[in-house]
Amino acid sequence: MNKKEITILLVDDEPDILEIISYNLKDEGYNVITAENGIEALKKAKKHLPHLVILDVMMPEMDGMEACEKLRQIKDLDNTIITFLSARGEDYSQVAGFNAGADDYITKPIRPKVLISKVQALLRRFNNETSATEANNTIKVGKLIINRDEYKVISNKKELVLPRKEFELLALLASRPGKVFKREDILHKVWGEEVVVGGRTIDVHIRKLREKIGDESFKTIKGVGYKFVE
Repeated sequence: MNKKEITILLVDDEPDILEIISYNLKDEGYNVITAENGIEALKKAKKHLPHLVILDVMMPEMDGMEACEKLRQIKDLDNTIITFLSARGEDYSQVAGFNAGADDYITKPIRPKVLISKVQALLRRFNNETSATEANNTIKVGKLIINRDEYKVISNKKELVLPRKEFELLALLASRPGKVFKREDILHKVWGEEVVVGGRTIDVHIRKLREKIGDESFKTIKGVGYKFVE
């Protein structure tokens, strides 16, 4: 997918920020739509179905947290990447952002070139997810290949044999590199209603995957969950 086909929804109540960031994104070749509050963002998201939404937190009428939660309820936006871009860099603000359904949290101020590089990294997640669907349910991330149809994992050209739950946990995290998966979502998607398990079950499985795949591939987001790192 080339940049002209990618739509980015930029949401901020400060006109100067909208102008500067949208200018730089358009200069990179992206299709950019802007909104000044959460209510306007929801309307434009439903109409344009953006690939990426960049949200401020503090906005009038509807703040970014509420807007993010409502965006996550729109079925047509299931694959949309959402990141906050906010001057609020406190840990509790970031945790609240991830809990609202965001994939990432970027703090202001940020130089335009650095923001562009972060946008490109975020959009790679969208492309990776699309590729996984198109390639017979095969996920390719760096030197890692996961074939969900055959329950096969190849890391650094070596085939690994993983127990079912470890495989499903790895496939879930690697399906969207960089996305923070909340602990309750992991429990629901990997363990479902089969048995009642505690949060420590996830920690144990992550520890085993770190031993087999590499510690650097998994990052703990304290108070939220885990993400897979490319």
